[in-house]
Amino acid sequence: MSSLLRDFEVDAKNPSLEARQRWRSSVSIVKNRARRFRNIPDLDKQAENATKRHQIQEKLRVAFYVQKAALQFIGAAGRPEYKLTDEVKEAGFSVEPDELASMVRNHDTRGLASNGGVEALAKKVSVTNLTEGVKSSELPIREKIFGENRYAEKPPRSFLMFVWEALQDITLIILMVCAVVSIGVGVATEGFPKGMYDGTGILLSILLVVMVTAISDYKQSLQFIDLDREKKKIIVQVTRDGTRQEISIHDLVVGDVVHLSIGDQVPADGVFISGYNLEIDESSLSGESEPSHVNKEKPFLLSGTKVQNGSAKMLVTTVGMRTEWGKLMETLIDGGEDETPLQVKLNGVATIIGKIGLSFAVLTFVVLCVRFVLEKASAGSFTSWSSEDALTLLDYFAISVTIIVVAVPEGLPLAVTLSLAFAMKKLMSDRALVRHLAACETMGSATCICTDKTGTLTTNHMVVNKVYLCDKVHERQEGSKESFQLELPEEVQSILLQGIFQNTGSEVVKDKEGNTQILGSPTERAILEFGLLLGGDFAEQRKEHKILKIEPFNSDKKKMSVLIALPGGGARAFCKGASEIVLKMCENVVDSNGESVPLTEERIANISDIIEGFASEALRTLCLVYKDLDKAPSGDLPDGGYTMVAVVGIKDPVRPGVREAVQTCQAAGITVRMVTGDNISTAKAIAKECGIFTEGGLAIEGSQFRDLPPHEMRAIIPKIQVMARSLPLDKHTLVSNLRKIGEVVAVTGDGTNDAPALHEADIGLAMGIAGTEVAKENADVIIMDDNFKTIVNVARWGRAVYINIQKFVQFQLTVNVVALIINFVSACITGSAPLTAVQLLWVNMIMDTLGALALATEPPNEGLMKRPPIGRTASFITKTMWRNIAGQSVYQLIVLGILNFAGKSLLDLNGPDSTAVLNTVIFNSFVFCQVFNEVNSREIEKINVFKGMFNSWVFTGVMVVTVVFQVIIVEFLGAFASTVPLSWQHWLLSIVIGSLSMIVAVILKCIPVESSSQHHDGYDLLPSGPPSNSA
Repeated sequence: MSSLLRDFEVDAKNPSLEARQRWRSSVSIVKNRARRFRNIPDLDKQAENATKRHQIQEKLRVAFYVQKAALQFIGAAGRPEYKLTDEVKEAGFSVEPDELASMVRNHDTRGLASNGGVEALAKKVSVTNLTEGVKSSELPIREKIFGENRYAEKPPRSFLMFVWEALQDITLIILMVCAVVSIGVGVATEGFPKGMYDGTGILLSILLVVMVTAISDYKQSLQFIDLDREKKKIIVQVTRDGTRQEISIHDLVVGDVVHLSIGDQVPADGVFISGYNLEIDESSLSGESEPSHVNKEKPFLLSGTKVQNGSAKMLVTTVGMRTEWGKLMETLIDGGEDETPLQVKLNGVATIIGKIGLSFAVLTFVVLCVRFVLEKASAGSFTSWSSEDALTLLDYFAISVTIIVVAVPEGLPLAVTLSLAFAMKKLMSDRALVRHLAACETMGSATCICTDKTGTLTTNHMVVNKVYLCDKVHERQEGSKESFQLELPEEVQSILLQGIFQNTGSEVVKDKEGNTQILGSPTERAILEFGLLLGGDFAEQRKEHKILKIEPFNSDKKKMSVLIALPGGGARAFCKGASEIVLKMCENVVDSNGESVPLTEERIANISDIIEGFASEALRTLCLVYKDLDKAPSGDLPDGGYTMVAVVGIKDPVRPGVREAVQTCQAAGITVRMVTGDNISTAKAIAKECGIFTEGGLAIEGSQFRDLPPHEMRAIIPKIQVMARSLPLDKHTLVSNLRKIGEVVAVTGDGTNDAPALHEADIGLAMGIAGTEVAKENADVIIMDDNFKTIVNVARWGRAVYINIQKFVQFQLTVNVVALIINFVSACITGSAPLTAVQLLWVNMIMDTLGALALATEPPNEGLMKRPPIGRTASFITKTMWRNIAGQSVYQLIVLGILNFAGKSLLDLNGPDSTAVLNTVIFNSFVFCQVFNEVNSREIEKINVFKGMFNSWVFTGVMVVTVVFQVIIVEFLGAFASTVPLSWQHWLLSIVIGSLSMIVAVILKCIPVESSSQHHDGYDLLPSGPPSNSA
C-alpha cells in the first residue's frame, strides 16, 4: 500500500507547493468534489490572494519610502481637503475618519503637525486627557463614527448550503434519475402505488443520506467557527476611565490609549504618545525585514506590525477595515487550512479503493446484463422486449451505481477532519488552542518535548522568598502580613526602592474598586510586591524622578536597565537581571553599615555561594545594582562599575501534577527536556522535583552547549535533560539538531525571540498567558493555561486522532470488501444481487457518516500513553489492521455466501415469499455483522473492546440509532426497502451471526503478525535505546 501512496505524501509543516499539487492531481475518482475538498485550500485562490497581498505590500512600501520623502516637499496645498460632516460634528469630533486613516497610512508628519500634534489630535477625537483615556460611555458613538476594530469575514454557511453540497454527489444524482425513471416505468407497468415503491425507496434513502451527511458537516463547521473565533482573540492593555485595563482587540475604539511592549501586535493604526527604544517589525505589512524606529519624530504605528523592542503608549486613530492590515486580512478569508498528512494519505486510500470499486461495479453490471440477455435468448424471447425488461436493466444499473456509492470511501479523508475538529474542540475546553490542524496529528508522533520552566512546570505565582542585603540573608516572614523584617539605613532603603520601582516594565495601578493591582510579568510582580511590602509607593517614586532611558529586558542579555535623572543633578543607572551575569558588572557592594565598599574576591566568592544556595533551594535569583553618573550617556547604558544592592531569591513552586505528567510522557516514550534561562542549580533542583533530571542525564549551560563543536554537540544531545542559562538561539540549535537525528520535537516558547525555535520545531507550543503575540503567531498550538499537563493532554489527543482514524479505516474497508464481493459473486452465479440499492445506501450511511461519528470521535484511553510514539514513516494501515480486515471479511463472506446459496434449505424456507425472506435475513445479518464489527473496531489489538465504550456517548448513540433504524426498515418499510417482516427466530439468527464476529475478532487478535514487541493487550514494549530509535 505504501508504494501506491507515494504521490499522497506531504510534510506536516510548510508542505511544498509541488507535493500539494501532485496529490490533488492524483485524486481521480471523487463522488462529491465539493464536499471532499471543502476544507482543502484552493491553490489557485491562494495564489490569487498572495498576488493581492503582494500588491498591498508594494503599495505600503511606496508609502514608507517614497511618500514619506515626497511629503517633506509637499505644502499644505498639495494635501487633500477633508470636509467635516454633520454626523461627525454632532458626535462631538472635529476630525474626519478618512483624514485620520490617510495621515497614518501615508506617514504624513505635516498633517499631524497641522492638527497640532498628538495631544491636539487626541482632543479632536474627544480625548481631553491622555492619562485618562476614553470613557466607557462613549464606546457606542465611537464605533458608529469610526467603525469597529473587526475585519471582513467570510459569512458562515447555512445548513441548506450543506444540504445542497451533499446533493452534488454524482452517484446520488444518477440514482435520483434512476429512481424517477423507475417510478415512471413502474407506474406504467405495475400501476399506482405499487409501481412507485422501488423508486420512492431509493429517493427516501437518498434524502436520509443527504440529511445525515449535511447535519454532520454543519455541526463540524460550527466547531471550526468556534475555533477560528478563539484563534482571533487578542488581549490588549489600554487606559480607559482613568484606569489601565485589559480588553479584547475587537473592543478597541479610536481614541483609546494603548500600552505596547515587546512581542505585542500593534492592534490598530495610531500615533506614538510616549515610550522608550521602540522598534517595530513591519515585515508583515511591507515585506521589509529591517525594524523601524518609532519616536516623536517618526510617530506613526500601523496595525498588524509587531513590537520588536522597547515599550510605548499610542493613540488609536484608525480601526478595522480602514487600516491596511484590514485590507490585507481580507485576502486571507479564503485561505483555508492546509491539508494534513493524514487527510492526504486517506485521499490516496480512497482513490485506490475507488478504482477497485468502480471496476467491480462495471463488472457487476456487465455480468448481470449478459446473464439477463442469455436467459432471454435461451427462453426464445430475445426479440421481444417489454417495459418490465427495461425496469430490470434499470435495477441492475442502480445496483451497480450503488456499489460505487459503497465502494468509494468518500468518508475516509473527511473522517480525519471530523476527528480533528472533535479533538480540537475538546482540547479548547481543556485549555489548549490548536491553530493548525496538522499539529494535532503530529503531536501523536512527538518523541521529545523541550519545555520552559517558568509558568509551564511551575505555577508562575512568584514571591520574593529570600533576599541578601547589607551582608545578611533575610527570609520572608510567613504571618498575617507576610512581610520582611528589614532594618535598613535610610539611604540603602531609598536606593533599593528606586531600583525596584524605576527599573521595571510593569505598573502598580488602582482598579475600579480602588484595590492595588500589579500589571506585568510574574517576576516583575514579585519584585514590585516586595517593594510595596517595604513600604514603597510606586506612583510617588515615578513622580519624583524623570526616566531618561530604558533598556527593556532582553532574553539574550538577560538583564534590564533604566536611567533616571537625580533631583540635585546627574543621573543614576539601575540594572537587574541574572545574578551571575549582573554580579560581573559590579565593582562595589553595599555592606552591613549601608556603605558602598569594594567588591573583593572574598566578597565575590561569598555572594556567589549565597546565589548558589538560593538556586539549590529552587529559587530564581536576580541581582539589583546601581551606578551614579555625572551626566546621562548618549549611547547605551554602562556595562560596568555598578554597586550591588541586593540579591533576591524568588520562589515559584512546581505545579501540582507535573511530576505525574512527566512520568506519563516517559512511559509513552517521550523524552522531556527543560530549557530555561535560569541558573543551572535552580534548573537542576526544579528538574529533579519534576522527575525530568534523572540518573545518567546531563545538565548543561547554554554557553557551554553553543561552544561545542558539531560532532560533540550531536553526541551529547540525546543525554541532555536540562539546559540552563540558555539563549533563544540555543533552543533553536537544540531543536534543529534533535530533528536531524530523527526526533519529532515539540517545543514551548513565550518570548519574541522564541519565534525561530517555535517555527523550526515539528510542533510549536506557545504560552497563552506569558506568551507574546509574536510567539503565538509562530506557534501551532497555544497552551492557554501555560500548564505542562495540558501539553501532555495535546499529545494524548494527537495519538487518539491517529488511532481513531485507523479504527474507522479498518471498519470501513471490511464493509467495502464484503459488500463488493458478495454482490459481485452473487451477480455472477445467480444473476441477481442480494443487497438492493436502498439497502446498500443504508449500509453506506452506517459505514460512512455514522461510522465516522462513532469511531473517529472516541476520547483517548489510558493505554495510548503506554506505547511508543507513532513513527514518522510508519505505515498507516498496519499488518494488524490487514489481519483484522481479512479475517472479518472472510467470516462475513462465508456466512453470507452460505445463506445466499443454501439459505432456503438450511432455514427451511418455502412458499412464494421465501426469496424475499432469505434476502431480508441476508441483509439483516450483514447489517448486524457491521454493528458488532464496529464494536470490534474500537480496539485494533486489545481483546477487551467494551472498556470505556459507554464513556463515548456518540458511539453509544450511533449504535442505538443504527439498530432502531434497522428494525424500522425491516419491519415497517418493506415496500420501499425490498424487505419483509422477520420472525423472532430469524432476528435472533441475524444477531447471533453478527455477534459471532466478536469471537472471530478474539481469535484473530491472538494471531501474531507484527514483531515480538507487540502484545495482544495492545501495549508495546518501550525501546531500550533513546526515543529517536522509535521514530
